[in-house]
Amino acid sequence: MKRAKIGLALGAGAARGLAHLGVLRVLERRRIAVDFLAGSSMGALLGCLYACGLGPDFMIKFANQLKATSWVDLGLPKRGFISGNKVEALLRLLTRDRSFADLETPFAAVATDIERGERVVLRQGKLAPAVRASCSIPVVFKPVPLGGRLLVDGGLVDQVPVQVVKEMGADFCLAVDVNRQGGYQPVNNIIDVMFQTLEIMEKKNLGASLQKADVLIRPQVGHIGLTHFQRVDELVALGEAAAEEALAQFPACLEAAGR
Repeated sequence: MKRAKIGLALGAGAARGLAHLGVLRVLERRRIAVDFLAGSSMGALLGCLYACGLGPDFMIKFANQLKATSWVDLGLPKRGFISGNKVEALLRLLTRDRSFADLETPFAAVATDIERGERVVLRQGKLAPAVRASCSIPVVFKPVPLGGRLLVDGGLVDQVPVQVVKEMGADFCLAVDVNRQGGYQPVNNIIDVMFQTLEIMEKKNLGASLQKADVLIRPQVGHIGLTHFQRVDELVALGEAAAEEALAQFPACLEAAGR
């Protein structure tokens, strides 16, 4: 009997996306190998590094030690407050400047064509600029010109790219949604206003996508701000807890997937 292929869709969520690292820890603990990976925004960044062979423990340690000065390069806000050049340089270092074709695990990064309002699935060329584009939150980061398009954050059009994973060839899809599920979110400054606006807009397109997932993992991270990148360990723990709970409820699904 042919083994079913497992795909993992990692969602956008800025700092909350660090909960993906807890999910990856659980998948490794349970020896659930991933055959296809797709991500939007922070999901694309962490998914790319995982596809490059960087383990969750390494990424957790790296995230705890990373300083804002390593990736923030402020500029004149013609199209965005942060140019994103430092982000791309860091990605080139971590990915060893590899291309999509160099990966053993097929990976896709989702971005948005800001001029056409279209989803763009990136699967060719260098990894670093593609992931940078997928993470380029409008106004915060400058849009990225790539492949004749002007690209920004993929979460605008595809928050959790379940369908992308299916299109890549996955028979069975695990989806990780790190959005806030209702509740109150304080707004204290212009960055909070921007993030909150984007989150409200993105939620409108989320439901239909998640219905296509076979297992939905939803870490309870709504109380953590989208810019709270310093809360790495808490986010990882919440990701682990959600993954253990979700996977425990679906043993039959995993068995059907040949795992």
